[in-house]
Amino acid sequence: MLANVKSMALHGLDGYLVNVQVDISGGLPGWEIVGLPDAGIRESKERIRIAIRNSEIAIPSRKITVNLAPASTKKEGSFFDLPIAIGVLQSIGTIQNEEISSTVFLGELSLDGHITKIHGVLPMCIEAKKLGMKRVMVPKENAEEAAIVDELEVIPVAHLQQAIAYLNGQIVIPRARVNPEIWQEKKQEETEDFSEIKGQNQIKRALEIAAAGSHNILLIGSPGSGKTMMARRLPTILPDMSFEEALEVTKIHSIAGLLDQQAMIRQRPFRSPHHTVSGVSLVGGGKIPKPGEISLAHYGILFLDELTEFNKHTLEVLRVPLEDRKVSISRVNATLTYPCNFMLVASMNPCPCGYYGTKGRECHCSETQIKKYMGKISGPLLDRFDIQIEVKPVDYDKIKSNQPAEKSCKIKERVNQARKRQLERYQPYSIFSNAELTPKLMEQYCQLDASSQKLLEISYEKLGLSARAYAKILKVARTIADLEGKENLTSAHIAEAIQYRNLDRKYFERRMENL
Repeated sequence: MLANVKSMALHGLDGYLVNVQVDISGGLPGWEIVGLPDAGIRESKERIRIAIRNSEIAIPSRKITVNLAPASTKKEGSFFDLPIAIGVLQSIGTIQNEEISSTVFLGELSLDGHITKIHGVLPMCIEAKKLGMKRVMVPKENAEEAAIVDELEVIPVAHLQQAIAYLNGQIVIPRARVNPEIWQEKKQEETEDFSEIKGQNQIKRALEIAAAGSHNILLIGSPGSGKTMMARRLPTILPDMSFEEALEVTKIHSIAGLLDQQAMIRQRPFRSPHHTVSGVSLVGGGKIPKPGEISLAHYGILFLDELTEFNKHTLEVLRVPLEDRKVSISRVNATLTYPCNFMLVASMNPCPCGYYGTKGRECHCSETQIKKYMGKISGPLLDRFDIQIEVKPVDYDKIKSNQPAEKSCKIKERVNQARKRQLERYQPYSIFSNAELTPKLMEQYCQLDASSQKLLEISYEKLGLSARAYAKILKVARTIADLEGKENLTSAHIAEAIQYRNLDRKYFERRMENL
């Protein structure tokens, strides 16, 4: 008897339908799985056979052939265990249910018949809904994640025997429901706050602008000046995520298997890989392609602490994703695309010893050492930072001061208001922040008066800025105006945006001439 069971597979960030066809016929006993399965799927026949046996069901000693259609695409993952088992049981007559054709089955089987948690349930359920499927049977641990998808009946099961009894109408399993609290951002006990930062008002202002417009920012200064401390507090002032943003971030983390106990991510991600990270780990890929750090930081922050300690070739792979806001991973059988609309935050010292240009401290580095150290950061990568700002050591008077600083919640209120203006302005264009502005949109929303144009022209010539730097200044100025609630850009907005670009020349050009 031939059985046809519906399941799903993943292609990048999206799911697609797979028909699991099972045929039991005469011939030498054995299992054969075809349809470009990977090694994990080929091994599943032993898991499935023993799981069915331990569920007290006998399989006849006949030839079992399983086809995963379409056969032209490579299949990966352990979530085909349950649909193959259901297909086998339907073929031998153990399961008799006419509604199987409108149900998608996902799940991994253990040897005792239990159905265990899998990765990537959310994107597969979203695609199942688009294809008009009525219900999906998933492991109990994935139920809340799958239930995020409206109008799709989610049946949570913990054991193969339970799935059989449900399909045969012997028991009723209530459909999974979403916990109402999932739509509310969980309030964490803040252990880090901007109010803990003494002084550094200019740096905090730059970080507020970066958060409001999702701008890339580079902090450069001597050790102990507070670069890492401030960067790690940046998530506390990031704007709240919209539902669309949260759904896309959750899909990526679901595929990567990083959801843990939460069904939906409501806080913007903060990823901080070690400087020994490889290029593949950073951008994604591998033998079985997975999202990298830049995709896991989607709509959040990728923080590279001690930027010059990273491998230069590893850093260079960031250049294209920073512009395209997506990364393509090519393989023999397919090309996968993952989104990576992240905010790059980096910190670094000005020289190997860290004290070049620091008041009251002597730099012991030679010209050759400094050139080699700074040469790890290429000009094209530096140019992709919207904001580059020097972090100077804090004066003793400010450190010992007991004067209360502004709390993160107050800064976040302003950031949320600025981002709200951007969301309303760019709603027809499906972008979320000023950092995503295209040249055409910049012409429309970053218009300058005569004085602002003259100021920008003088700065462009004197600082030797690139065309990309020119665009970055306009985008930052647009964010500064949004923080003030102004619709039109003024020379004051342009002037403040320009001062956040002066490190281009100071640290990578002028200093080399003066050594």
